[in-house]
Formats: sequence, structure tokens, C-alpha cells
Amino acid sequence: MYISSRCVGLTLIPTAIICILANVLLLFPDMKYQYLAEGHVTAEALWCSGIWASGFLVLVAARGFTTNYEKKGCCYFAAEVLRKMGYTCLAILAAGLCFWVSGTGLALGPLCLHNGTDGLNWERPLKQIKTGQTLYLYEPERWATECVEPRGVVIWNLLLFSVLMAASGLQLISCVLHLFIAFLEFMFGPHFCKNKVVPA
Repeated sequence: MYISSRCVGLTLIPTAIICILANVLLLFPDMKYQYLAEGHVTAEALWCSGIWASGFLVLVAARGFTTNYEKKGCCYFAAEVLRKMGYTCLAILAAGLCFWVSGTGLALGPLCLHNGTDGLNWERPLKQIKTGQTLYLYEPERWATECVEPRGVVIWNLLLFSVLMAASGLQLISCVLHLFIAFLEFMFGPHFCKNKVVPA
């Protein structure tokens, strides 16, 4: 259990750091503070799920995975497996929330100054208005023309939300597999898969 838990924990740490950095960058389109101060940042970026969910909560779970205790015994093993399963469930919920929020932010497009029929307004011009309409992700010719300000905000949001989805998706896959292994170890005891390493 310790070996697999430690591997998962070491995988979660860099992905959590990536999520934190990507979400922080989402708050500053065009690397300027004014858009955040004026409230011209998408709600999905403001929810900061990459910072507190796939970031700090996943780091808490990763710390739990990599902690090693030297106690022995069947009861201790069962308690440790349950503890690790709790950390795994926490990481799954956190990463799943970040994945969903990031996917929503990616699908709805950025908030930007758009030159529409009523003149310049802050809105989400790339958002799907009706079902069946082609998603802007498949129409790259629109990316450079829909938003007047911030410059390059479409690529900015697309890239960073994609990074968040990829990192939180990797966290989800790792933790679901770990939960499955932990469940099997809880059911079949400390010698599952011939693992005689003292559990963490």
C-alpha cells in the first residue's frame, strides 16, 4: 500500500502546483491586474477551483499518501487503508470539481470587450446561444475577431483551462485507480499483490 500510495502522492504534487499556477494566470488576462479589479474575468476563473480544489486540497491528500509510519499489525493496516481511502475520496471530489468547472469555462469562452450590435460591451460572445450551434473551439477563425480587449484572451483562456482539465483529469485517473487498489487491499488484507511492505 505504501509503494502505490507514495507513487500517487508524488504524481499529485506537480499536477496540483500546475493547477494553482494555471488558475492564478487565468485571473490576469493579458498579464494585467485591471481586468480582475474591474470584474472582467470569467466566473469559472474567479471560483479558483484550480487553487483550492485541485491545488491545496489535492496537496493535502498527497501529503497523506506520502506520510510513512512504522507501526505494524492487522488492525493498524485496516485503519491506514481506510485513512488513505478517505484522502483519495477527497482528492477525487476536488479534482472532479476542478475538471467540471474548467470544462465549463472552456466551453463558454472568455469574458471580453465585444463589439456587438449595441456597441462595445463586456460579454461572452463565443458562448453557444442555442443547442446544435457549432462550438467556437471548432471555429478558430473567430478567435481573433470576437474580442477587442484583452488581447489574445481567447487563446489565453483556451490554453489555461485546457491545462487545468488535463492536470485535474490526471489527478482523477490516478486517484480512482488508487481507490480501487486500496479497496482490494482492505478486502483481502496486507498481503494483496504479495505486498509485504509495512503500510503507511
